Amino acid sequence: MAWNEPGNNGRDPWGGGNRNDQGPPDLDEVMKKLQDGLNGLFGKKKSGGSDNGSQGGGFHLSPVALGVLGLILVVGYAALGFYKVDEQERAVVLRFGQFLETKAPGLRWNAPMIDEVNKVNVTRVRTHSSQAVMLTEDENIVDVTLAVQYVVSDPKAYLLNVREPDISLTHATDSAIRHVVGSAEMGGVISEGREALGADVQTRLQTYLENYETGLRVVKVNIENSQPPRQVQAAFDDVIKAREDEQRLKNQAEAYANGIIPEARGRAQRVLEEANAYREQVVARAQGEADRFLKLLAEYKKAPEVTRQRLYIDAVQEVMQRSSKVMVDVNSGSNIMYLPLDRIAGQVAPSLASAARSTPSVTGSGGLNPSDIRSLTDQVLEELRSRQGGVETRSSGGIR
Repeated sequence: MAWNEPGNNGRDPWGGGNRNDQGPPDLDEVMKKLQDGLNGLFGKKKSGGSDNGSQGGGFHLSPVALGVLGLILVVGYAALGFYKVDEQERAVVLRFGQFLETKAPGLRWNAPMIDEVNKVNVTRVRTHSSQAVMLTEDENIVDVTLAVQYVVSDPKAYLLNVREPDISLTHATDSAIRHVVGSAEMGGVISEGREALGADVQTRLQTYLENYETGLRVVKVNIENSQPPRQVQAAFDDVIKAREDEQRLKNQAEAYANGIIPEARGRAQRVLEEANAYREQVVARAQGEADRFLKLLAEYKKAPEVTRQRLYIDAVQEVMQRSSKVMVDVNSGSNIMYLPLDRIAGQVAPSLASAARSTPSVTGSGGLNPSDIRSLTDQVLEELRSRQGGVETRSSGGIR
C-alpha cells in the first residue's frame, strides 16, 4: 500500500512520524547530521549539544589528525615524484618551463607539478626516407630515393631549440640532396658515384642540422635508388651497357698489355745481358792477347830465331787442324804437291774397320788404335815418296 493511499494514516517514509506534509527532506538537517558524524570522528561534540554553557561550534580538527593528514599528503606527494630513466634514455627536466638539468639513467626524483620531466631515447636509430626528382649539372632529370639514419645526440637541443626537429630534418635532407645532385653529372649519380653521393649528402646534411641546433646526428645516408625517368629508361640502359662493354674491353687490353710488356722486357734484358757478356768476353780476349803478345815479345828479344820458328809452327799447326788437305812445297821446283788426306782416310777407313772387327784392340783418340795409325802413316809417307819421285823425274826431263 502506498504511503499516501487512504488508510495509511498519512505516514511519511522520511519523517518517521505522523506528518501531513508531503515535501522533500530538509537539507539543513541532512548537513547537520553529516557534520555531527565528522565531529564525532575527530573527537568533537555534536553541534546540537552544549560545552561549558556554549551552544554548538564550527568544524575543527585535532592536532594529531592534522599531523596524520599532513604526513599522508607529504608521503603521497613525494611518491608521485619518483620515476625511472632507462639505460637508452635521458631525462630533460624543466622547472616552471625553464630548463633545469639533464639526468642520466637510474631512479630519479623531481617535485611533481613543479618540474616537468621529458624522456628522450638517445640510442634508437631512426630512419627517414625521401624521394625526389631533380635536375643534374648536365641538365638531366634523375629520380633519387635515399634513407637517412639518425639518432638524438643532444636531448636538450632536440626538445627545446627546434619546435619539430623531425620536420626540420626532412627539409634539410631535401636541400642537401638537391644541392649535391645539382652539382654532379647524371652518369655519376646513376652508376658508379652513388657511394660518394651518399657521403656528400651526409656531410652537408650534418652541417645543416648543426647550424639549426636540432640535436640530431646523422649515422648513415644510403642511396637506395637513382635512375632516370621511366620515359627514357631504355635509352639509359643502353648507355650503361655500352659503358660496361667499354670497361670490359679496357680490362682485356690491360690484361694483354700486362702479359706482353713483361715478356718484352725480359727479352730486352736478355739481349742486354748477352751484349754485356760479349763485351766482357771480347775485352778479356783482347787483354789476354795483349798480355800474350807482351810475353812473346820478351821471349823474342831473348831468342829471335827460335821464337820466330816456334810461332810459324804454331800457326801452321792451327791452320792444318782445321783443314783436310795438305799442300807441300817442293824445294826442287816451283810446283806444290797436293796431299788429299780426306780421300786417303776414306779409302783406309773400310779396311781398318774390318780389321778392327776381326782383331779387337785398345783404341786411341778418334776410335783408331795405334796399329791403324801406323798403317795410315805408312800409306801417307808412301804417297809422298811416290809423288816426290814423280816431281824429280819431270824436273830432270825438263832440264835435259
